[in-house]
Amino acid sequence: MPINKKSNVARDWFNTIFYGALIAIAFRSFLLEPFNIPSGSMIPTLHVGDHIFVEKWPYGYSRYSFPFGSWHMWDGRFWGDEPEIGDVIVFRNPINESQDYIKRLIGKPGDTIQMMEGRLYINGKIVPRDNPRPYIIANLPKGLRSAGYHIPEKNMMIKGNKIWVDNKPAEFNYTIEYKDDKFCNMNEWACGVFEGIEYTETLPNGVKHSIVEMADDAPLDNTMMFTVPENHFFFMGDNRDNSADSRADIGYVPRDNVLGPAWFIWYSHNYYSPMLSVWNWGNKMRWARFGMGID
Repeated sequence: MPINKKSNVARDWFNTIFYGALIAIAFRSFLLEPFNIPSGSMIPTLHVGDHIFVEKWPYGYSRYSFPFGSWHMWDGRFWGDEPEIGDVIVFRNPINESQDYIKRLIGKPGDTIQMMEGRLYINGKIVPRDNPRPYIIANLPKGLRSAGYHIPEKNMMIKGNKIWVDNKPAEFNYTIEYKDDKFCNMNEWACGVFEGIEYTETLPNGVKHSIVEMADDAPLDNTMMFTVPENHFFFMGDNRDNSADSRADIGYVPRDNVLGPAWFIWYSHNYYSPMLSVWNWGNKMRWARFGMGID
């Protein structure tokens, strides 16, 4: 009996694609899922252009852990532990379930949260912040990435991934992002060099992390007192004056919406350019952030 080789080849291709897709879905659902950072709300911890892995097992699994989670197939979580205050977590936006957000967990059920004059209060006690130091957020037109951007009054040069002051590498922390030239021309308010202050904040459970404040009188620096309801969490961005978080836009986040904690940065760049454009790697890649843990 003759063998239909074309039929066998087609079946082999189908099996390869089908089982490959199943393995990929299982890996992303149960183990690790990649995400990229599209906004600066978690500066200084995460920069725009960071690509991270998120662990899916530590907090267990909900319907949002899997494809088509918005179909409301079931409610609740199974397996896993409870998140801890200070964890950097990816979750599904409760207002728009097509969006994933990443923020820091600040409040658990029963906690009270309030901002007053730029200071965070948890359960009525001010959260310590210390070690103030300069922090610069540079959002510049992409055309300047090679030529550089000079600030004469500060004897500062921003070029590629580096900031130089008095012809020496800057001793403070910073983030540099290059935006499309047309975007900067049409949105001058969003492009420039912005000076803030980086603090070390110590949460009630002893977790220390960095935050950035541009001022202590921004719109979200004075809020009402929030009481986190049962089965919900309260999240905030580390870039306190530039974060859409539980203080306003997204409100309390249901426990089911949590996807998992951020693990580490596996790739980072400061503007989009095709990977094959190797001549751009020098001023595009943030090599020092490759493999960096997230805490």
